[in-house]
Amino acid sequence: MVEELDMTRIPRHIAIIMDGNGRWATERNKPRSYGHQAGVETVRRITSECVRLGVKYLTLYTFSTENWNRPTDEIAALMGLVLTSLEDEIFMKNNVRFRVIGDRERLPEEVQEKLRETEQHTEKNAAMTMVVALSYSARWEITQAMKEIVTEHQQENTVPLRPEMITEELLDRHMQTNFMPDPDLLIRTGGELRISNYLLWQIAYSELYFCDTYWPDFSEHDLQKAITSFQSRQRRFGKTEKQVEENENK
Repeated sequence: MVEELDMTRIPRHIAIIMDGNGRWATERNKPRSYGHQAGVETVRRITSECVRLGVKYLTLYTFSTENWNRPTDEIAALMGLVLTSLEDEIFMKNNVRFRVIGDRERLPEEVQEKLRETEQHTEKNAAMTMVVALSYSARWEITQAMKEIVTEHQQENTVPLRPEMITEELLDRHMQTNFMPDPDLLIRTGGELRISNYLLWQIAYSELYFCDTYWPDFSEHDLQKAITSFQSRQRRFGKTEKQVEENENK
């Protein structure tokens, strides 16, 4: 499959909804935590493959704000898995920088500390940035951005915040993802056909790819299939097909 890829058109930023861990485990008569552990191994493989292909940003939907409603024992297992999976090897071997987006204050203190340590230790790595969306939801992010805009304005100005002051550029600067470009490709595994409150602002023009494969079974070959699908599409961003073709021929 890799021979079919156009290496000059690899997505700069791939976002993934890693769905299907629990169902994968249930079908094997295993606890859901077994599926999450298997999913970590897939993260390692896909991270290495993204680096090899030249992807610059990989954003993984790891734990949503809605996931706090799951059974307590599953949440505890997931938090423990976060601690044990943040190994230096995956980042240092692949020259990957680690970043986090989400509501960190809701996370256990030991998890917050481990996240900070990993971000600091990998901050000079430059091959790719892996972004983990942890205790994250898009509606929370947009709400938080508006709160920050209002607070910042009140601290720096004596005049009220007027409607015309709110621009897309201003919102962009206050998004959790302001350090990276929007995703070119969004992949969801596990057979579901929805976005689930993930990067709603950022995926306005992302190409979407859904597959039935559960995340623990998602392979390098599956990733290449998703990228091949991406490369078969014409990204018009509101323009006509003719306009895009004329621009490409310049």
